[in-house]
Amino acid sequence: MSFSYSGREKDGVISNISFSIKKGQSLAVVGHSGSGKSTLINLLPRFYDYQSGQISIDGVSIQDYSIIDLRKKISMVSQDIILFNDTILSNLAYGELRNKSSSEIQKAVKSARIDEFANDFPDGLDTIVGDKGVLLSGGQRQRVAIGRAILKDAPILILDEATSSLDTKSEFQIQEALKGLMNDKTTLVVAHRLSTVESVDQIIVLDKGRIVEQGTHQELIENGSYYSDLHRLQFSSE
Repeated sequence: MSFSYSGREKDGVISNISFSIKKGQSLAVVGHSGSGKSTLINLLPRFYDYQSGQISIDGVSIQDYSIIDLRKKISMVSQDIILFNDTILSNLAYGELRNKSSSEIQKAVKSARIDEFANDFPDGLDTIVGDKGVLLSGGQRQRVAIGRAILKDAPILILDEATSSLDTKSEFQIQEALKGLMNDKTTLVVAHRLSTVESVDQIIVLDKGRIVEQGTHQELIENGSYYSDLHRLQFSSE
């Protein structure tokens, strides 16, 4: 499968990518900044359409789904969280998610650990978060996003740099919530911090839009190539 933005070089941003992920497994996409990680992941929900090849879910091309039906199958948590100037609860259960039962909403609140910070506010879940969630911290906004994904309960989960903008303490708390979210989901993870992907089932390493390595964390470390170099550079700078 290949993809290029209009006006880019002939070989494109994503070139001759091929991989598969089994139902219920997790796959991470790593690489230097600009390697094409987020572009690759954004092709699945059809934020862009690829020019050649095919992406399939359960043997059915994503182009054979309507956009609405395709995106119903996918939950996404990214580093850029969109919150409205409304309550925590309304930001959690918005759109079609408003039809979820109160027990489902409470489960999402607890699973995403939203209650841990909401209870600190006098109005609890009825607290107004401000424009773009300005009254919440980065970690709190991420928990709301995770709560949305839990509430949606889609079979495919995309985590796009979901913890990259957080401090170490907040990242640890969010990672704990993400572990619960990933249960029984087919999960695609785009990660900058390699410590967050060591336990996934499979890792692919991108460089200039191509897969240059593929395997488990331990296999790639033992290979002593791209991933190993990324891992060493990252941890030596911390």
